[in-house]
Amino acid sequence: MSAQFYSYSALTSAGNELSMDDFEGKVILVVNTATQCGLTPQFKGLEELYIKYKDKGFVILGFPCNQFANQEPLSNEEMASSCELNFGVTFPLFQKVDVNGSNAHPIFKYLKDALPGTFFNGIKWNFTKFLIGKDGNPIERFAPTTTPDKIEKDVIKALA
Repeated sequence: MSAQFYSYSALTSAGNELSMDDFEGKVILVVNTATQCGLTPQFKGLEELYIKYKDKGFVILGFPCNQFANQEPLSNEEMASSCELNFGVTFPLFQKVDVNGSNAHPIFKYLKDALPGTFFNGIKWNFTKFLIGKDGNPIERFAPTTTPDKIEKDVIKALA
């Protein structure tokens, strides 16, 4: 029995198609990211969380988005390089996507429907996070300002 999340795929920052079913059985944190945002320092905390739990079945998937005040103006290659050089990011990064509107990536359409926002379904800003359980079902949606250390207890619970 496969959850709907696993039916999607996305292009990595290098341009290779990656199926979400590659992450079946893992706890997944999907994050829309940006390299030139006030919340960009969260990359450091996200990487720390990833390193701490990746061997226990946890993965973070970063989806850069330029829909909020042009805070991701870099090319896919420059963005990946910036994340690696400035924050040591080793978790998977994808090509830039839209998270809102008619061109929103199917993964974000699905996640917004599964876990609607407080006031509206759209994503309010960069670094909105979605936690997905080992069964591929979305568990929790976190606001952009919710820092990775505040999510750790939820990750531990999902990994249990």
